[in-house]
Amino acid sequence: MREKIGLFFGSFNPIHNGHLMLANYLAEYGGLDEIWFVVSPQNPFKDKKSLLADRHRLYMVEMAIKDDERFQVCDIEFYMPQPSYTIDTLTRLQERHPNTDFYLICGMDNIESFKKWKNYEAILQYHHMMVYPRKGYSSNELVEHPSVTVVEAPEIEVSSTFIRNAISEGKDVRYFVPKDVYKYIVDMHFYEKKEK
Repeated sequence: MREKIGLFFGSFNPIHNGHLMLANYLAEYGGLDEIWFVVSPQNPFKDKKSLLADRHRLYMVEMAIKDDERFQVCDIEFYMPQPSYTIDTLTRLQERHPNTDFYLICGMDNIESFKKWKNYEAILQYHHMMVYPRKGYSSNELVEHPSVTVVEAPEIEVSSTFIRNAISEGKDVRYFVPKDVYKYIVDMHFYEKKEK
């Protein structure tokens, strides 16, 4: 029997409770056997300057999911040419796990730019997509594609950008991120405003 694995790609800079709530929902309501958090070293659409080092972001994801057997962390993109492209990662994962059906998890905001992705037609042809709602973004013709499933997950407005900005302003965000992740961020002084 083929295993259904959801691939939750992201910078996770940092991982937060919204990521975990969404993964929890998809594990319970999306018919997936596991969800793999694929930590991306560099998103081609994002500025690398604001990223923490790969190992720190990977470690925070490991801490966040360590007690949940439904979740795994995946660092495959750390060993691939950069910037990393989703189709290349999917191809490599499929080669390694030929008896697995991979489901690409992405937000409705990604659907707007999806046709700019490298070989997006191949993603739709050979893989499945699970699209979750994002506030302010509506669907387009791609959601009608047979490989795309729109899930009715709760809209979660917490973002890594919000958390980074809040920390740089000296705010306490302890309930927005997992406890161990929050302690690590504080101990390492991540995202704090640098004194000039």
